[in-house]
Amino acid sequence: MSLQGAWVWIPDCVEVWRVAEITRSYKEGDAILHLRLEDGSALAYPIEFQLPPLCNPDYLSDADDLVALSYLHEPAVLHSLRRRFLEANAIYTYCGIILVAINPYKPLPIYEEEVIYAYSGREVGDMDPHIFALAEEAYKQMVRFGKNQSLIISGESGAGKTVSAKYAMRYFTTVGGCLGDSSMEGKVLASSPVMEAFGNAKTTRNDNSSRFGKYIEIGFSEAHVTGATIKTYLLEKSRVTFQAKVERNYHIFYQLCASAALPELQGLGLRGAEAFHYTCQGQCTAAQRTDDAADLESTRHAFSVLGVPEADQLELFSILAAILHLGNIAVRGRDRRGDGCFVEPADEALGLFCALLGIEASQVMRWLCHRKLVTAGETYLKPLSRQQALNSRDALAKHMYGQVFRWMVSRVNRALRSLESHRTSIGILDIYGFEMFDLNSFEQFCINYANEKLQQLFNLHVFKLEQEEYVTEEIPWVFVDFCDNQPCIELIEGQLGILNLLNEECKMPQGSDGSWAQKLYQTHLGSSHFQKPKRPTDAFIVCHFAGKVEYQCDGFVEKNRDAVPEELVGLLRASKSALLAELFLEEGDGPMSLQSRRSSGPRMAGRPSRRSMPSSQKSKKSISSQFKASLNRLMEMLGSTTPHYVRCIKPNDGKKPFVFDSRRAVEQLRACGVLETIRISASGYPSRWTYQEFLERYRALVSREELMGTHEKQICSLALERLLQDPRKYQCGKSKVFFRAGQVAYLEELRYQRLRAACTLLQRHLRGWLARRRFGRARAAAVCLQRHARGMLARRSARMLRRTRAAVVLQKTLRMVLARRSYLCMRQAVITIQAFARGMFARHLYQQMVWHQKAVVIQAAVRGWLARTHYARLRGAVIYLQCCYRRVRACQELRRLRVEARSVEHYKQLHKGMEIKVIQLQCRLDEQAQEKQRLVEQLSGLNAAHAEEVQRLQAEMQRLREDAARDTQVQQLQERLAELEKHRMKSCLAQEVEELRQRLAEVEGVKLQLGEERDALIQRMLEQSQDLEEQHQRVARESQGLLQELEEERARYQSLVQEYTRLEQGYENLRDEVAFYRGLEEHWQLVPEGLQTQPSGEVPLNSSVGQDPFEKAYLLLLGQLNAVNEELARTREELRRSKAPVEPEERKPLDFLKRRNIAEMLGLGRSPEKVALDDDLKNAYDAVQVANRLLVSQLQEEKQQHEEEIKGLHLDICSLKQLSQQQAALIQDLQRHQGQEELQHHVLQLKEENWELSQKLEKQERTTQKLKKQLRAYAKQIQELIVKRETTRPVQELAASAVVLSRSPTVQSLTGLSQAMLVWKMEDEGRIIKAIITDYKPQSIPGVLPDLPAYVLFLCFRHADHCCDEPRARSLLDAAIDAIKRVMKKHSDDFNMVALWLANTCRFLNCLRQYSQDQSYWQGNTARQNKHRLQNVDPQNSCRSLGALAVQLYQQLIRTAEKCLKPMIVAAMLESEPIQGLSSSSCPPGHRRSLATPAHTLPELLQQLGSFRAALDRHGLAPSVGHQALRQLLFLVSGTTLNYLLLRKETCSWSRGIQLRYNVSQLEQWLRAEGLQQSGACEVLEPLVQAAQLLQVKKVTEEDAGALCSLCTVLSPQQVVKILRAYTPAVGLEERISPSFISSVEKQLQDQYGEGPSQLLVDTGHLFPVHLPFTPSPLHLDELRIPETLDLAFLVRL
Repeated sequence: MSLQGAWVWIPDCVEVWRVAEITRSYKEGDAILHLRLEDGSALAYPIEFQLPPLCNPDYLSDADDLVALSYLHEPAVLHSLRRRFLEANAIYTYCGIILVAINPYKPLPIYEEEVIYAYSGREVGDMDPHIFALAEEAYKQMVRFGKNQSLIISGESGAGKTVSAKYAMRYFTTVGGCLGDSSMEGKVLASSPVMEAFGNAKTTRNDNSSRFGKYIEIGFSEAHVTGATIKTYLLEKSRVTFQAKVERNYHIFYQLCASAALPELQGLGLRGAEAFHYTCQGQCTAAQRTDDAADLESTRHAFSVLGVPEADQLELFSILAAILHLGNIAVRGRDRRGDGCFVEPADEALGLFCALLGIEASQVMRWLCHRKLVTAGETYLKPLSRQQALNSRDALAKHMYGQVFRWMVSRVNRALRSLESHRTSIGILDIYGFEMFDLNSFEQFCINYANEKLQQLFNLHVFKLEQEEYVTEEIPWVFVDFCDNQPCIELIEGQLGILNLLNEECKMPQGSDGSWAQKLYQTHLGSSHFQKPKRPTDAFIVCHFAGKVEYQCDGFVEKNRDAVPEELVGLLRASKSALLAELFLEEGDGPMSLQSRRSSGPRMAGRPSRRSMPSSQKSKKSISSQFKASLNRLMEMLGSTTPHYVRCIKPNDGKKPFVFDSRRAVEQLRACGVLETIRISASGYPSRWTYQEFLERYRALVSREELMGTHEKQICSLALERLLQDPRKYQCGKSKVFFRAGQVAYLEELRYQRLRAACTLLQRHLRGWLARRRFGRARAAAVCLQRHARGMLARRSARMLRRTRAAVVLQKTLRMVLARRSYLCMRQAVITIQAFARGMFARHLYQQMVWHQKAVVIQAAVRGWLARTHYARLRGAVIYLQCCYRRVRACQELRRLRVEARSVEHYKQLHKGMEIKVIQLQCRLDEQAQEKQRLVEQLSGLNAAHAEEVQRLQAEMQRLREDAARDTQVQQLQERLAELEKHRMKSCLAQEVEELRQRLAEVEGVKLQLGEERDALIQRMLEQSQDLEEQHQRVARESQGLLQELEEERARYQSLVQEYTRLEQGYENLRDEVAFYRGLEEHWQLVPEGLQTQPSGEVPLNSSVGQDPFEKAYLLLLGQLNAVNEELARTREELRRSKAPVEPEERKPLDFLKRRNIAEMLGLGRSPEKVALDDDLKNAYDAVQVANRLLVSQLQEEKQQHEEEIKGLHLDICSLKQLSQQQAALIQDLQRHQGQEELQHHVLQLKEENWELSQKLEKQERTTQKLKKQLRAYAKQIQELIVKRETTRPVQELAASAVVLSRSPTVQSLTGLSQAMLVWKMEDEGRIIKAIITDYKPQSIPGVLPDLPAYVLFLCFRHADHCCDEPRARSLLDAAIDAIKRVMKKHSDDFNMVALWLANTCRFLNCLRQYSQDQSYWQGNTARQNKHRLQNVDPQNSCRSLGALAVQLYQQLIRTAEKCLKPMIVAAMLESEPIQGLSSSSCPPGHRRSLATPAHTLPELLQQLGSFRAALDRHGLAPSVGHQALRQLLFLVSGTTLNYLLLRKETCSWSRGIQLRYNVSQLEQWLRAEGLQQSGACEVLEPLVQAAQLLQVKKVTEEDAGALCSLCTVLSPQQVVKILRAYTPAVGLEERISPSFISSVEKQLQDQYGEGPSQLLVDTGHLFPVHLPFTPSPLHLDELRIPETLDLAFLVRL
């Protein structure tokens, strides 16, 4: 066969595979293949076994799915991934059921919330490959079929597994939402920072490497997230005690060290990370782009979200700090032989470790350096060498951290656990990939063992899916065998496998790594998957599916045992730390000891206790057994789910963004199973096309006769028989046609040749016509240009001369102005600097003088206090020494006398006749009696001196009491002065306001001064209490003073009880007064009835009498209020007098109402001669009504206030009773001469209770002041009301007209009497709201105004304004707003209903503005409309409330319309093909594409927009508001279309640009037809227009790049680059966009626009600010007609 001109892949030592072209024809049997490399050099390639693999066509190399490649092999996969990664910056690629994710090492804007919603609900082939697409597929299958799903994410360290898992979790929580617990979504996301802090660390390959495997199972119920569970596997505990160079320990340790300065962490003894042995071994205490202090805040916040209390967090941090201090404990050897070791008792780290954990330092020192060995009947204590002790210390640290990690995972699971059980779940497995290092140990062995199990599960799943599809399509295919790794798994976990032998070795007392290696050699050397290395070391080689790995046996046995000294664990169990005890109690009775029981050492006496039994008797599984069991459970769990695979690839080891290392990528592709998937697919029919796809793509190859077939399958079969001729190269299934490898490339070549021949013919004729037309246009243009150019040059010369002269004049003037301005600025700056400098020097000198004076005062006070303290301590010490000395002498003397007495009795019994001895003893007794008498006299002298000291102290107390009495006199004088001042002020009413202001300033100053004095007194009181502790000799004087204070407090308590009784009596009097005024109000309400029966000309004789009772009653009420205020003031004074020992001066209360005559404010003191009798009667009646309502409300408030005050006084009495009881108890304690500390405690308690009473009193005072202010405001409103009443018509005429209208059965307006309002009562409010809002249905009332409810509400509002009833107007407005909100909540999805109430709200708002007092809204009013303006109620607050409601309704209108439009946008704008046949062949092979017919078309979208526009016009909404709404909706259309264009690679083509531009032009044409071209809607479509033009323009040269940058002014640089990278050229008609062109465009855009925001997608949720214009109503209110069907007959038109 001839292969000349074909491109092949050949192996390369650097790039793994290189491309070359065959230069000579190849014949079967040739040994050499002649090739030409890309650099032009020739190469003779020897053919050993088979030909090199062929290259795929260029247009297939960037396929979304690698399985769709025509030639499936390793170089094709590698080239496709590299090309997509480097040229298109596409990090995700499908490979069958696998999603290959390449770490870009650079943040990309493809994970925003808009992207999540874009992928939600989409099929896998509809969008570009993405982790969200795979997550959506899993979520969709779970919801549809109710089966559990799983995402298996694997890869090397640094490949991006953790990030992919986090994005998948974020997708599920965002799309699924939460059911029940609204915070569950936040808890699931908060688990990530906690797990990363405790389980991630910096390695040489990754700055945030997960050092454990985890399986996150997210539970769902009814498609909503209900909870989650996290399971972890094989935490790398060895990292706690050792880190390689340039690596770090777990993040949490560095976070704590970086936050050591926090107040709550001060007691942990933390320092920088370089100060701890466990964090500085890697010589890398800081990681790039990492803020450890901020990360700790995130961790603590995540703990709080998960429900871990602050106390538990701090206790957990103390345990972690203890682990760090444990690593700093220095162990020293006793001698050079290393037989023993010890720890210094003064070791700082040891002390901190024991203090943080609450254990004894001596026990830790002992068991760190010794080990207890237990035999059958004896216990030995064996000393450890220094190295053994260090190993024991590190083992304890690793065990502690392991327990902490386990506890942390359990707390996270507890927080994520849901109360209700989930029905389905999605699991996310983030597990380590295959590892193969220079030195591989136990951890790598377990990791590779897990990957072997996962690979076996993967192979079974892939092979099963592959063969199931052939069976479904009924394709005859021989089932091929795949590479099964079961023998390797048997080698590891079999009966005598590696793990079994390792466990047996760990059970041996003298088990070692060497003996275990020898057993491996003896058992498994015959296995094909086990080898022995050539070097004479204890190592072995296992042939894994990804390659051979050599494991070093050193450390296998030790790590598998994971033993911790039992004695140290026992100490931790007995710790005072509750959390630490909990950690180790959960585990059981401790692990196995490292040391053998057969060892020499000092023997311990006694029988061993039950807790000291040998650890070997206790059952504990090894690490490998635990890992094997958990791995088997994981395999069972994954086997019960539908798996979805994500293979993460690390493109380079330097962590450089978008750098692709082919060698490293191939290693990972081989290890993660991607190539195995390719091999299985390539063994059958890898290329699969539906019949519809085949016909759309290859219709150009089908003949006319073949198109006459009856159905698509027959047409395809006939065409393939003619084109391929060999039936073994393809198979026709039920719905698809299957091709062998390479056949699609052959068909593409045939299609390319056919299309190229057709294009050549078209181009030949078109170029000739274009050349002729171009020449004619160029000649005409050249003549025209010459004529205009000559004229332009002449005009330019003249203009240049004039400008030169003008420039000279301007320069002269400008230079003068600039020079003068510079001089003036400099002069002003110098003056300012001098002023500030002199002031600064003066202030500095003054501050130094002040500081010097204060320092002298402080020194004097401190020296005096120190001298007194020294003297008191010295005197106490001398007295104490004297007492001790005398007591010792007395005891000695007593013992001597007792000895002598016993001696005398003895001698009396022995020698009864020795009288002389008796006489001598009698004399000695007499001497002792004399000595006793002398001591008694000395004691009496001391008592007398003590009494004199007590009298002196009492005299000093009396002097202090006299000083307090003088202070009381001063206070009384001040009160007397205040009374005189009050009388003087009453005589000078003209100066009242100014004096009140001065008095207020003075009182504020006094208040501040008293506050400062109070603080000083409190400080002095604290100092005195401290002096009392040091001066024990002044107990008697202080006791007497406290007794006197208690008596005074008891007297004040009695006076407070009397005052309380008096206040109760005053309250009863006030209640009687309220009842009296209520009767008076009922009496005055009967007056209008009498007025109606009298003739209009008659005036009641007692009209002037009606004022006197009202005025007297009001003044009486005012007097009662003043009396109550005085009573409260006196009560306050009495309570504050109880603080006399603490506060020497009281605050003076202010009473503003005492100086104001409210009767004058009400206007009742006017002379009756100034106004007619009718007006007087009317004004009196109106004032009485208003005043009665005011008084009733005011008295109710006063009653409620007094009830609260009575309750407060009751509480005060109870507290005083308790105080009295405490004082009595204190007296009894003083009488019993109890200790000074208890006395001080009672004193402080009394002062605190006095302070609380004062606070309550101040609160009552503030409440009183508030009531006074309200009363003044009401009085002012009453006065304004009376003034306005003078200009209104008589009340009698208004009532008579209302009675006449109420008798009329119709609601027609009355000519001449119409005031354009509806009379209503407060009880009618609910009926009005129900009729015009709640039950309002405009479709049932034909011909009615669309905004009739707004007019009815305004007419009712005008009646409230006419009656000066602002509360009623406000109540009506609030009820209407609430009713509209309820209706909107009920009909939130009804666009017509939302538009109706938006229009009515705007109309109501415009009516309030149109008829307000603001003249700016009167321009469009007629004379009749100006007569209907609001007179009394200010509508500003109402306008604000209605404006806010209108904005809410507008936003709801937009949301309702968006719900209808969103499902239609993508289908109508991108998927539908209004130009038939243009994009039928735009999708190249290899790109997944949904073939479903678009659900919506562009005409349907335009029809929906038209219906929205018609609804807005039908309900009378202002045109500008409708324009804004349509602009917002078209922004949604534009943003959604552009987002999907950016996320779908197959839409970025020339033909799709043509379709998109046509669709946008249809939208623009619709806008012009509707008259909306000036509404701003066309501007929001500009990004789509530029995107369509970007897809159509030429993209080859630098000039094209410049033109492209000038074209795309609205699109962001990220969007332009994304479209260029995703652009798919037409096969055979266009060239691929070169990476250099894209780089040039990107650079020019950055230079032109700078570094803009990194957001790629358009935020379709953005709402433009809405402007509600003022549109006056042309309708006259008195011409409004209300239909009878509204059931508003109870409203009377006035």
